[in-house]
Amino acid sequence: MGIYTLFSILVLMACILLILIVLVQNSKGGGLAANFSSSTQVMGVRKTADFLEKATWTLAISLLVLSLLASATIPRGDETNRSLIEDQIDNAIDPTAVPNLPTALPEPDENTE
Repeated sequence: MGIYTLFSILVLMACILLILIVLVQNSKGGGLAANFSSSTQVMGVRKTADFLEKATWTLAISLLVLSLLASATIPRGDETNRSLIEDQIDNAIDPTAVPNLPTALPEPDENTE
């Protein structure tokens, strides 16, 4: 498994986790944090909201870094896998070159007169 494939899988996992964490949150203070309103629990409502916010920022930053690393490790093909368009561009005749035209009339044959 190549390094690019590994980074691609990590990017997909970070995307899925980020989607799930964002869906759990509620912009009005509800979401997962609102369901845990018991006073006897170790992590209170405020701690759950802080955790979700930190997890969101961590996953967003990791998604950015993983995307940059994945784009840096894209496997590049060698010169044998070039496209046909690149071959045509390389083999094209230079349009600014002056054609090599004859400058004088050909000399007449002695037999044709």
